[in-house]
Amino acid sequence: MKRYTMAVVGATGMVGNKFLQVLEERKLPVDTYYLYASAKSAGKTVNFMGKEHTILELRPENIVDKKIDFAVFSAGASVSKEYAPIFAAQGTVVVDNSSQWRTDPTVPLVVPEVNAEAARNHHGIIANPNCSTIQAVVALKPLYDKYGIKRIVYSTYQAVSGAGVAGYNDLKNGINGVAPTKFPYPIFGNVIPHIDVFMPSGYTKEEEKMMFETKKILGDFNLKITATTVRVPVFHGHSESINVEFKTPCTLEGIREALAGAKGLVVVDDTANLKYPMPIYAEDHDEVYVGRIRIDNTVESGCNLWVVADNIRKGAATNAIQIVQYLMGLSF
Repeated sequence: MKRYTMAVVGATGMVGNKFLQVLEERKLPVDTYYLYASAKSAGKTVNFMGKEHTILELRPENIVDKKIDFAVFSAGASVSKEYAPIFAAQGTVVVDNSSQWRTDPTVPLVVPEVNAEAARNHHGIIANPNCSTIQAVVALKPLYDKYGIKRIVYSTYQAVSGAGVAGYNDLKNGINGVAPTKFPYPIFGNVIPHIDVFMPSGYTKEEEKMMFETKKILGDFNLKITATTVRVPVFHGHSESINVEFKTPCTLEGIREALAGAKGLVVVDDTANLKYPMPIYAEDHDEVYVGRIRIDNTVESGCNLWVVADNIRKGAATNAIQIVQYLMGLSF
């Protein structure tokens, strides 16, 4: 089996730590790892793959002589804008977790269970979608293939870890009455209908991301999509209420059958025994969970779904690593 060299950029952050955890679990055919972070973290050591790795400062001279096959990035859009092309120019395939490249028509936006083949059409950079989009399209793809989709209504309930360490700390500290530093209002005992900045449309940037990314990943820009994204006082795991209107007639049995056979998707839908997806069950799992499946009788053909996943794991780290696995020719 071919062996590879790999870099993790942003290795000391929340997603970076999850990259390392998932890589240790999956044991890719990689002989050498390079772990990069900012100057503040450079020189620190991390125990990874059974040995101590020294964090390298992310700068061009620490990249150009390494001959790195793959790099996974989670260091923010500005860092990706500057450094992803530097890696790509050296022949590295970059999978970037930021928003920098997602709308670029020359950069594939990939969820392996949905459109893995798109990853092969890269020019050195592949974009990892928004965490809330990833879990949604894993659930929607089998239904899109079976019935066609006319319209989607997203309502999300997103964990504070989606806002990074600062968001996580706002909830943790808010329990003790400490004022928030990341969010504009306290998140403990509250919900905030505002994720990312407000756009001229009246939607937030997070909402616009979900609407655009769903269309790009499914390859259908005729889809009608609307979204409301909300931050809730949960540490890990995004939840989504998804209302779907289909192009062709559906049945509850047909919907269940399509979802049950989908890769990466777990159906938890036994309301008689109070079984349905919740963030506490999704935490640190790679699967997307779907339940509360029911027909929407207000349209000719449609349904409601409740979709939950770990936003840091499947919604960021695992999805990126699955893309790398696919390009290595491995099962993901």
